[in-house]
Amino acid sequence: MSETFDVIVIGAGPGGYVCAIRAAQLGLKVACVEKRETLGGTCLNIGCIPSKALLHSSEVFEETTHHLAEQGIIVGQVGLDLAKMQARKADVVGANVKGVEFLFKKNKVTWLKGEGRITAPGVVNVAGTDYAAKSIVIATGSVSTPLKGVEVDETRIVTSTGALELAEVPKSMVVIGGGVIGLELGSVWRRLGAEVTVIEFLDGILPGMDGEVRKQFERMLTKQGFKFRLKSKVTSAVADATGVTLKVEPAAGGDAEELRADVVLLAIGRRPYVAALGLDTLGVALDERGRVQTDAHFATNIPGIYAIGDAITGAMLAHKAEDEGYALAEMLVGQKPHINYDAIPGVVYTWPEVAAVGATEEALKAAGTAYKVGKFPFMANGRARAMGATDGFVKILADKATDKVLGAHIIGPDAGTLIAEVALAIEFGASAEDVARTSHAHPSLNEAVKEAALAAWDKAVHI
Repeated sequence: MSETFDVIVIGAGPGGYVCAIRAAQLGLKVACVEKRETLGGTCLNIGCIPSKALLHSSEVFEETTHHLAEQGIIVGQVGLDLAKMQARKADVVGANVKGVEFLFKKNKVTWLKGEGRITAPGVVNVAGTDYAAKSIVIATGSVSTPLKGVEVDETRIVTSTGALELAEVPKSMVVIGGGVIGLELGSVWRRLGAEVTVIEFLDGILPGMDGEVRKQFERMLTKQGFKFRLKSKVTSAVADATGVTLKVEPAAGGDAEELRADVVLLAIGRRPYVAALGLDTLGVALDERGRVQTDAHFATNIPGIYAIGDAITGAMLAHKAEDEGYALAEMLVGQKPHINYDAIPGVVYTWPEVAAVGATEEALKAAGTAYKVGKFPFMANGRARAMGATDGFVKILADKATDKVLGAHIIGPDAGTLIAEVALAIEFGASAEDVARTSHAHPSLNEAVKEAALAAWDKAVHI
């Protein structure tokens, strides 16, 4: 063996690098395997961070071209330098990945560069060299899910990776999939000038989120210029020198229709990236969706091998992976941390933002749980009025008997930040009255959360 470690983490994305750093902080000798030239995984390199950089830049562009005049701000001719916008995005990514590299050095985490493969329990081979470890953590993340008949070339037919690197704004873009990734990246290119059509197999966008939010959000995006083809499926997409020809059929079956687009974004979901790890040879159990099976302590059926993040069951969220990586590191030294999966929020970083935590009304009805609903519109919030951002609402769901907060759903300005308060309330078992009686600064968007909690507990004041 070249070297022996207490822990080897395979994958340096949010789950992997957090697990490695936390384990090192707790006194363990740690190595992290990463085959990319930079740390940070999909999230920092080709996912969360670059997409948010482009989302922000495109929001500023749209605000300047369409909304500044409403506030009495008159600007001259506005142009788009897409190359500079992409360069700024690259700078943002570079700063973040260098930050992780600094943290590795600070905490004495060894970066093993290359592709990792588990050749035996306690042994990881990286670029031809074997390393030993008492514990091995699989944190390899996920990749874009393919679709039969749609061959990705990352030029005309792209995944999120190619959609972040387009050198010019397409005149038309078809997004296959009405989930978070498709709507976020579709928003970027719609704001910059593309005509965007979303094709979704189900009867609505954002499957799994609150039904009322989904319907209102679809109306908002339609008003912004999105076109939706719901209950439809793409059976083929063929690229040529000038664009892509798609065949689209009703989801229930029927005659196919041809569509033409400059660029097609395939965004039907993601799947675990574990195929190259040698898990089949080791006998590591996978579920029917190719995810690594683990127990409540992230342990697989093979002693000493663990898994976290997108590689296992649960929402494919960077912060969920981070929480799991942090908790697992503590478990490896005998601590007893916990993760409340009901308190993990999800956010769609469009405009307006959409955020959720806890149960939906649909889930509560299916479980037979008696609940109360408190809603407050941003139209009635003073700060939202001052910002000119009055679309949307805050909805809080509370247990009908105990008033305990069970869930929250927000569509509106800064929803991704506002949801944190309700996540904390769920984490600590707070009631709607607890949230309502907590003083909120005025004027702030947060007051909409307070008023929704008031409405769930007793009665809102400002509507």
